[in-house]
Amino acid sequence: MCAYNKERRDFVKKSSLGLLGMAIAPSLLGQIGPKNRLRTAHIGVGGMGNEDLKAIASHSLVDVTALCDVDSNNLAAAKKMHPNAKVFSDYRVMLKEMSDEIDAVIVSTPDHTHAPASMMAMEMGKPVYCQKPLTHHVSEARAMKKMAEDKNLITQMGIQVHSFYDYKLATLLIQSGIIGKVHTVRAWSPKNWGYDGSQPEGSDAVPDTLDWNLWLGTAKERPYKKDIYHPGNWRKLMDFGCGTLGDMGVHIFDTPYNALKLDVPRTIRTECREPNGFGFPENNKVTYEFPGTEHTAETLTWVWYDGPGAPKMHEDLILPGAVDNSMVKDNQGNEKSVKDKMSLETKETKEGKLPEQGAMFIGEKGRLLLPHFMELPKKIVDGKYVDISAEIAEVEKANNMGKPIRNYSTEGAKHYHQFVDACLGKADCSAPFSYASRLTETILLGVIAGRFPNKTLHWDNNTAQFKEEEANEYLESPYRDF
Repeated sequence: MCAYNKERRDFVKKSSLGLLGMAIAPSLLGQIGPKNRLRTAHIGVGGMGNEDLKAIASHSLVDVTALCDVDSNNLAAAKKMHPNAKVFSDYRVMLKEMSDEIDAVIVSTPDHTHAPASMMAMEMGKPVYCQKPLTHHVSEARAMKKMAEDKNLITQMGIQVHSFYDYKLATLLIQSGIIGKVHTVRAWSPKNWGYDGSQPEGSDAVPDTLDWNLWLGTAKERPYKKDIYHPGNWRKLMDFGCGTLGDMGVHIFDTPYNALKLDVPRTIRTECREPNGFGFPENNKVTYEFPGTEHTAETLTWVWYDGPGAPKMHEDLILPGAVDNSMVKDNQGNEKSVKDKMSLETKETKEGKLPEQGAMFIGEKGRLLLPHFMELPKKIVDGKYVDISAEIAEVEKANNMGKPIRNYSTEGAKHYHQFVDACLGKADCSAPFSYASRLTETILLGVIAGRFPNKTLHWDNNTAQFKEEEANEYLESPYRDF
């Protein structure tokens, strides 16, 4: 195991300077298991892992062959659903013992284990479906992209809404020029995957059902504390998760990122509390500056808000009904427009309420509001909603989209089934690691900027380094031998 960990660390280090690309890996037709079925191994089967397992298994050509989880309760529940699958607590043992009996691997662990588990599977030549964010560190994202390309593997990141109708529609509308070139995107989520408290002291007895050493994996050793790490709060903690930005940010950033054909940003600035070395801030405002693309102005500004009360209201987010466009005279006799100040505080207008989560594109011909999720995008021009039904119909017809189905239980499986079909040579993945690595890198740069509040960091895409040397130490982390 020690030798394997050294080899993995060396690969990540050597790959961290690899340039980013756009290629989608071709299918593996003819390389998949017996009778053209897909035999899957699942790493992490509790929580979201259970949802991933159910979605993958719902494909008629999938045979769930192996299950792995560090929590025996999760494993027992999954085994009950798939009694013929072999069970393991250590993914390294599973991959080595089952190498000849599995065709693809699904990784649904906490963020810090995404890269270690995925890299081992890819080293064995296995296609991988990995939950978002793709990795915990920038160096890992570049390494996973390179490994997938070097081995010509089918890969997919778990951003299910990427395959939903409304997000594909918004992407096509933006690229059709419905609001012209975009100069700003504002996106938000009030979820709170942050922790402003102090680091817990002492330790609690590890439950008999949990292998704490395997849960920690490559992360540094520490005592177990009940309700702090497992099963649900690890997203809040720097050594294991990526905060709200790394959770909801990946989903909500995905459509603007894809629609505008962005690469990684040039600068990043996060406004938040001072770092405490343990948990992420509960409120963050992250401002990115990107180089322009064919769908943007010369420079694109992207602002993200998260945590309780998000977003902080801004003129760009005012909905129709909030603005009184009548002109009045001020004390000096000059004309000026009157705006309803209350709308900035309540996030409500006479014509609706700002979606709890979503994104606003601001372009030269108006704005496009994209709620999260399963709602049609809405165009706003001069403070009024504009009917875009004709544009939607044209895009639907040109791209053979059909009509939206607003049912997550049926629509949610599409992204997973796309991966299965790609492994069987019947489709292409829409969120392969070549794409997911760049999106994840962008997200992680914002997470790192939170360690340097109110300081602008400058990122060099070619060298994969910050101009600010003190920030570079957070691009990777040493792996513990376990």
